[in-house]
Amino acid sequence: MQTIYYGGNIHTMEEESSIVESILIEDGWIKRKGALQEIEKEAHPLEVEKVDLKGKTLMPSFIDPHGHISFVGPVSRMADLSGCENFEDVKRALRQYIKQQEDGQGEVIIGFGYDHTILEEGQHPTKEILNQVTDQPVFVFHASAHMGCANDALLQMAGVDSRTEEVEGGTIGRMADSMEPNGYVEETSLSLIQPYLQKGMELDYLKLVEEGQDVYIRNGITTVQDGAASLQFVELCKALAEEERLLIDVVSYPLMDTNPNEIFTSNPLYAKQYHKRFKLGGYKMFLDGSPQGKTAWLTEPYEGEETYRGSAWYSDEQVKQFTKQAVQDNVQLLTHCNGDAAADQLLRSYKASLAETEQPETKARRPVMIHCQTVRDDQLDVMKEIGMIPSMFVDHTYYWGDVHLRNLGEERGNRISPAKSAIDKGLPVNFHQDAPVIKPDMLHTIWSAVNRKTRSGVTIGVDQRVSVREALQAVTIHAAYQYGEEETKGSLQAGKLADLVILDQSPFQVDPIQIKEIQIVETIKEGRTLYKREEK
Repeated sequence: MQTIYYGGNIHTMEEESSIVESILIEDGWIKRKGALQEIEKEAHPLEVEKVDLKGKTLMPSFIDPHGHISFVGPVSRMADLSGCENFEDVKRALRQYIKQQEDGQGEVIIGFGYDHTILEEGQHPTKEILNQVTDQPVFVFHASAHMGCANDALLQMAGVDSRTEEVEGGTIGRMADSMEPNGYVEETSLSLIQPYLQKGMELDYLKLVEEGQDVYIRNGITTVQDGAASLQFVELCKALAEEERLLIDVVSYPLMDTNPNEIFTSNPLYAKQYHKRFKLGGYKMFLDGSPQGKTAWLTEPYEGEETYRGSAWYSDEQVKQFTKQAVQDNVQLLTHCNGDAAADQLLRSYKASLAETEQPETKARRPVMIHCQTVRDDQLDVMKEIGMIPSMFVDHTYYWGDVHLRNLGEERGNRISPAKSAIDKGLPVNFHQDAPVIKPDMLHTIWSAVNRKTRSGVTIGVDQRVSVREALQAVTIHAAYQYGEEETKGSLQAGKLADLVILDQSPFQVDPIQIKEIQIVETIKEGRTLYKREEK
């Protein structure tokens, strides 16, 4: 079957001939692009469907270079705290959630998405607040997913008390002048609570992952990531793949401390290659926390602090062991680095591992620094030297830009997510949302990168704004490059997959401040429509 698209703005996202009049799709692949008359001559008259875009915009579908599809579905079943402005809102949202749940709800009540930086109280809703909601165990995740709060019932269930020691790289909040936990847990200390949260999600996980898949599809995304995957979630994705329930491509990155090499060697069908739309892409490592939560590891103290700079998750020796394993196993390593001290640790360890390991084509591994919030120019130079890709959470400029100015000061705060600096150095920058931390809305991400407006309307880091083309390339061509799939994805070119998205307006033609208002009209994977917006 063939399809010709014409009658709209067809953006190929290539440097040359970036706008074409029409495009021919055949059996899920792009066969040809160019003038409509020429395309019609090549098509089979009895087998072709002609689609008039009626002025809409067609371009390559979006590619998610970092997120957690396994959690997008489950989070959608938790109490939504993202709109809460104060503690009363948090309590009200949790009570309403409990009331709406069926009799078979989980033993633990879980909420997601509060942000203490925008709550009126400016604090986390610790157990004193959560104890007022219910006698059931309760846990609420911060929007960053790097911290959260439990009530007394959950602390007792998990056995966390005054004698419980913090996990290295983490924090347990304490009551004033006491060792009694106040319910707050941060970074690695979340592991004390997490095993008990499954009691709140006695649900069909396969169905939940499918629901997460639908969220991406509705946002025009056809390649997604399962970053920081556990063995359990790898098995979930494999099960969906074998049942042919994956409609889009999923790339999984098991955590370094889950023995990822064993996961790769025991799953050769998926190792570095797609099998029924699922692929094991490499390994994932965390080195620090988040700057909005003041847990990112910095070289200089946070604003207003004398010495506090955040903290490392692992020692240099452990990080060196992890990076060397990835290099020796010849797999891509994705590393969470928000602070520049964490970036230093990664670059130092990875360079040393390359020097000590006799492996050809060292740049072919395409290691990735995830988030890069405070990465410096000298670090970007090292990244280019070793072929490391910056994957930036550029929506930080909107969601937490005001917070970064407070936490980091004017100079560092304005430089958060330094996309333009990286692009000017010739690095293949891509953008992500770290879903479910925020929704996988690529058009909002493009808007953030182009405008760099905070919640309060302040323009943060004017010199780091990028062009519309650069922002779009970050979520198409450059994201495909990160996965080593630039030969089949990321642009509209003959011989590439027909992974497409149709928008109601062209990002190149609207006022840049209106980009986030553009709507997804249709999402197409390999020539097949997966989502089509209902006409009003």
